[in-house]
Amino acid sequence: MWWKRERRGSRNIFSCCSPHLNSNQGFFPLLPFRSTNITFKMKSIIALALVGSAAAFAPSTKGPVATALNAKTVPPKLMYVPCINTDDLPPPGSATSGVAGGLAICIAVDQKGAVYALGDKCPPVGQPLSFGKVGTDGTIADPVLGTKFSLKTGEVVSWCPTGIGMLVGGLFDPVGVPTYPVKAKGKVVEVQVDVNYKANFESNYWSGVLDAQGKSNGKYY
Repeated sequence: MWWKRERRGSRNIFSCCSPHLNSNQGFFPLLPFRSTNITFKMKSIIALALVGSAAAFAPSTKGPVATALNAKTVPPKLMYVPCINTDDLPPPGSATSGVAGGLAICIAVDQKGAVYALGDKCPPVGQPLSFGKVGTDGTIADPVLGTKFSLKTGEVVSWCPTGIGMLVGGLFDPVGVPTYPVKAKGKVVEVQVDVNYKANFESNYWSGVLDAQGKSNGKYY
């Protein structure tokens, strides 16, 4: 058995031929085959695929989705909160670390025994200020870059004065550290902080991260 093709006008006709049949019976015509049919079907499939792809990228008609990250910041709220126990106070001329209201706090004691509370992150790198040395001049020094901060105001007294500090500090403007009121209450050292600061900071941080991705308000751009 074999196949025979005949051209009839614009159509291709395929027929089956068998050696066991005579010439009058040997051909069985099949349905006409049009090459244009395949072309039309392929174009239809491609068109449908393109329509589906366009729908996937069409703007959404849904409104913004409310989440906790969309919440507005709350007003500051100053409160005295526990930081460390009085038994954990360092000896004069040194410092230790604590946490108050979710904030990292440096508790420093000068040579006269006065207690101070400062932010525990040293600009510009952020190493713990509580590792620093309390001087006789009313300052505490960054343990790595050598910057001296006033115990009373947190302002810079000497910015990255020596060694690697001169190399790194030259790349940044001098920045001080925050200071906080501090008092002893029973066997606890309390520090006055904004108890809403951490929540507001984290809210703004994540909002900024999501906004960079076009998601902070539920929209994409």
